[in-house]
Amino acid sequence: MEAIFDNQIKAVLFDLDGTLVDSMWMWKAIDVEYLGRYQIELPEDLAECIEGMSFTETAYYMKNRFQIPEDIETMKQAWNEMAHDKYAYEVPLKKGAYEFLKRLRQRNIRLAIATSNSRELAETVLRAHQILEWFDAIVTGCDVKIGKPDPEVYLTAAQLVGIDPKECLVFEDVPQGIVAGKRAGMRVCAVEDAYSSHLQAKKQGLADYYIKDYNELIEQGVL
Repeated sequence: MEAIFDNQIKAVLFDLDGTLVDSMWMWKAIDVEYLGRYQIELPEDLAECIEGMSFTETAYYMKNRFQIPEDIETMKQAWNEMAHDKYAYEVPLKKGAYEFLKRLRQRNIRLAIATSNSRELAETVLRAHQILEWFDAIVTGCDVKIGKPDPEVYLTAAQLVGIDPKECLVFEDVPQGIVAGKRAGMRVCAVEDAYSSHLQAKKQGLADYYIKDYNELIEQGVL
């Protein structure tokens, strides 16, 4: 695992949900509650269908699939309101993430978030853990033309931190995100997450590296 970091890595780009914070558990409950407002049961394939989609793309998908009468911005606002308190008070960082980020900052490595979530929720959870100011850039799927697995969100993050894609390392938790990082010409480390445990073999096959949590990197002294 020592090879995961070398003098070539000058920026580390993180997906947010399931990668840096342990939040995937709450979105199913939100989907159940939201669709329940329209007497719609949660389909078993919904999570798979929207994997990698931006907040806006997800809204369009759900509006079209379930004939939601609200407009797109109203839908997104409802999701932000439903999730805000959980991101502010209940969503924890992944194990070892705080110390890992701290060590990256000490080495003057540029940091960025590249998330399919909303900017509001990303900033809320990072601020709650007092690490918002550690990131040099935050890019959401709504800031680019198309979400993951398209590489644009990662290429934009690299551009904002001023680092060549070949000098960037990506951390991701789902296949669509891993593919986005690889298509951007970056090295990718997959992160274990209970939500995507059934995809572990696929994640390991797509990524350059695989970790259970960030403590694994700290204990191995890669920084």
